[in-house]
Amino acid sequence: MTELAILRDSHVDATAPKPGWRRAFPLRQPVLTLSLLVLAALLFAAAFPDLIATHPPTESNLSMLRQPPSADNLLGTDQLGRDVFSRVVYGARVTLLVGILSTTVSVVVGSLLGLAAGYFRGWIDAVLMRFSDIMLAFPAMLLALAIIGAAGPNYQNLILAVGVAHMPGYAKLMRNQVRAVNGRGFIEAATASGSRRRTIVFAHLLPNAYSPLLGLATLGIGISILIASSLSYLGLGPPPPTFEWGAMVSDGSAQIANAWWMSLFPGLAIVVTVLVFGTVGRYLRQRFDLRSGESQ
Repeated sequence: MTELAILRDSHVDATAPKPGWRRAFPLRQPVLTLSLLVLAALLFAAAFPDLIATHPPTESNLSMLRQPPSADNLLGTDQLGRDVFSRVVYGARVTLLVGILSTTVSVVVGSLLGLAAGYFRGWIDAVLMRFSDIMLAFPAMLLALAIIGAAGPNYQNLILAVGVAHMPGYAKLMRNQVRAVNGRGFIEAATASGSRRRTIVFAHLLPNAYSPLLGLATLGIGISILIASSLSYLGLGPPPPTFEWGAMVSDGSAQIANAWWMSLFPGLAIVVTVLVFGTVGRYLRQRFDLRSGESQ
């Protein structure tokens, strides 16, 4: 799923009733409930890995090299005798942080560009949107690969590369939202009353245009994690001893015939995390699309 598939001209009415949390996340939906529980577990593991891990993630045991899953090592050990389960648990913090922080970069930068393009229009809109179209012409993975290849592989550059690669989608969505809201009565009233442009943009336009970005951002976290893990698999992520799932899959790929668990479990962690964020993000998108349709 790409950002182009979810860009649309819609708007949000500030007077529309705000659903409570029980309506926003109805627990009667088993898939969504399961996704929320898994997401909560991932966030807990990222915040408190010491409470879950059974071994220190860097502790090597040369007598336990490439051991299969057992009672002592739930997911087996790697080529240095380190516990795979503990490394997957500690890797959740790095992987989730990369996904969340890179998406934050995309949302903040893209929203500001979209606000400027949608409000000022004219040549500002033309320049910013043509630039976004050029970036959208390339796959996000290719853009991130080019950026991190030029800047160098490290934690900060990985976040920046993935964030910049996804930024155009948020810019175009925000621009469409702002253009839909900009001609409405309360905006015209604020303009006629002499309100400053900054007040109109951040006090009136932004609160009525940001909602659809929440669903896209939740989806974007999963996509960002997938791209960041792919870059780490290629050796363009955080260098050792940082624990990152993509790098763990890469380390185990050479041992796949004799120690399949080294790559399997970090890979499953990536798949499950992406699916969880995708499920929650799609639900949020549907909720905001429904609210937008009811307000028209």
